Amino acid sequence: MAEVIGVRFKEVGKVYYFDPDNKKLKNGDTVIVETSRGVECGMVAIENKEVADEEIVHPLKKLIRVATKEDLKHLEENRKKEKEALKICEQKVADHGLDMKLVDVEYTFDNSKILFYFTADGRVDFRALVKDLASVFRTRIELRQIGVRDESKMLGGLGVCGRPFCCSMFLGEFHPVSIKMAKEQGLSLSPTKISGTCGRLMCCLKYEQEAYSDLLKRTPKVGAIVKTPMGRGLVVDNNLLTQTLKVKMDNTPDDAAPQTFKVKEVRLVKDGYIRLNKKEIDELKQLEDQ
Repeated sequence: MAEVIGVRFKEVGKVYYFDPDNKKLKNGDTVIVETSRGVECGMVAIENKEVADEEIVHPLKKLIRVATKEDLKHLEENRKKEKEALKICEQKVADHGLDMKLVDVEYTFDNSKILFYFTADGRVDFRALVKDLASVFRTRIELRQIGVRDESKMLGGLGVCGRPFCCSMFLGEFHPVSIKMAKEQGLSLSPTKISGTCGRLMCCLKYEQEAYSDLLKRTPKVGAIVKTPMGRGLVVDNNLLTQTLKVKMDNTPDDAAPQTFKVKEVRLVKDGYIRLNKKEIDELKQLEDQ
């Protein structure tokens, strides 16, 4: 076991463990720590606690100090420099005729490196751009290509629900989201209804998936054969949340309306399957995060 604190470097970002160096810290404290990319300023997201050694990436780096007024002033100066660096880099990208979109700029706290984040449809040869930027800023330059989800997280905005993007509000990390989840939740597979502003599947499909998976285990699927109080029949529709089934009875005419039953009223004879056909997969593949 080891005592750690959790530090976050972005308002909504991943939490990293550090050795508190025998200091007691509180949530919201601003601290200076050494990271793999240099000295950084972050905020305590997890107070002092004991964690198992296997949960730690060794060697565990120590806290350098609690941020001083001078540190906070320097951090504010870096934010101003980032805005100016963004304008300069955008002009340089245009000068070099590169097909890329600059999204954000970050100075490391100790100014040992400047990171430029960008999106592009494919690979971009930016070696000449890096040399040009290095000659302007006189420090190490790193260009990092990011995906459309990361771009949405950085820039923020409003989702189709009318609320701020989940990724920019509280999601520290992205979780895999699949077309299968939308299918299992009985949602329309129209891209406009299940994709977010980023053009990928909405992150919120993940939130209730565990509940839907549990309901699917005990709910006959469409295509299942069941025995009801009125005889055997074929499930033509189901509602997982209300736990009701629409069943086409074997002993009724073909044009007769299906009968509605509660799940607890029927006995499963043979279950159905939830499948995505090849056409659906091909049409919606681009919505899944690559």
